[in-house]
Amino acid sequence: MTSDTLISSGLDGVVAARTRLSQVDGDAGELIIAGFPVGDLAAHATFEETTWLLWHGDLPTGAELESFRADLAAHRELPPATVAVLRECAGARIDPMDALRIALGTVSLVSTEAVAIVALAPAIVAAYARLLEGLTPVAPRADLGHAANYLYMLTGVEPDAERVRALETYLNTVIDHGLNASTFTCRVIISTGSDLVSAIVGAVGALKGPLHGGAPGPALETVFKIGEAARAEGVLRAKIEAGERLMGFGHRVYKVRDPRADVLAAAAERLFTRAGDMRLYALARHVERTALALLDEYKAGRRLKTNVEFYTALLLHGLGLDVPLFTPTFAISRASGWIAHAIEQRAANRLIRPTSEYVGPRGRRWQAHAGIAG
Repeated sequence: MTSDTLISSGLDGVVAARTRLSQVDGDAGELIIAGFPVGDLAAHATFEETTWLLWHGDLPTGAELESFRADLAAHRELPPATVAVLRECAGARIDPMDALRIALGTVSLVSTEAVAIVALAPAIVAAYARLLEGLTPVAPRADLGHAANYLYMLTGVEPDAERVRALETYLNTVIDHGLNASTFTCRVIISTGSDLVSAIVGAVGALKGPLHGGAPGPALETVFKIGEAARAEGVLRAKIEAGERLMGFGHRVYKVRDPRADVLAAAAERLFTRAGDMRLYALARHVERTALALLDEYKAGRRLKTNVEFYTALLLHGLGLDVPLFTPTFAISRASGWIAHAIEQRAANRLIRPTSEYVGPRGRRWQAHAGIAG
């Protein structure tokens, strides 16, 4: 390999796979999920329908959907070993994403099937959230769907239709997003011939990083810090002038507004209008408008627009989730997308093995060190 070898840092611009699952067009601000614009799919489908679509290529028939829901329900009960591991994690007060990563590995004790991973992920997150609060985990209900069950297992109270729809919209919106870091991790692991549980655990580890899925909370914290509309410009201007990044704005891929932000903004408006505090929603919208104006002023040409983090934080807060649960809830959705990529990778597999350019020293010769038998 020569010194003029073209290296793509971060693999920018490198096409590593063909996929039927999603298309991300950063310049146009477009996200297509299995042929559907994300807004059309996310706002209308159930999470089970979207998962089936990614796994099979088409939406399910009525009979297929009923069977799939029953299959998920049959796999939701946590194995005793998993609960025991979660109790140990709660005793150590570890981060919920670490608990999810650890506990997901125990799924192999009962199954390595895709449906078991998807069914058990929300049960793990909900059980751990309750154990951290000193509460007993809530058993799932066979009569509730995937999104409703998650909210029910968190609280022990059956959620109303508006909350379920809001969560389904969120889960559908973030289920897949091209060859991002966690999805690439999943495909690399599967390409080695490893098992599905290992691939999903590896993907969770990648998603945990704040440069990928681990930073929706600070966007909401900024809104709370501002508190009232009159303070928005002063607080945000001070952040920019101090060199701080405004969380919830800008995206590595999207050069215009993140289309997922539009979907979640509409879902948040519906949720807060019908079942929440409209004052918080109105404040968030004002903060967004102010931030965009200031970013245009200070960073003209950078095209820093609202991203998915901003309205993820607002929507999940409106659903009653605490900030530490934001990224695990993201993982609950993305697990279905990861599995779809694993299926796709296995269907036409080639070991993912990029090369690297060596830039270290050369010509060294080994010499025995004094005092060491040679």
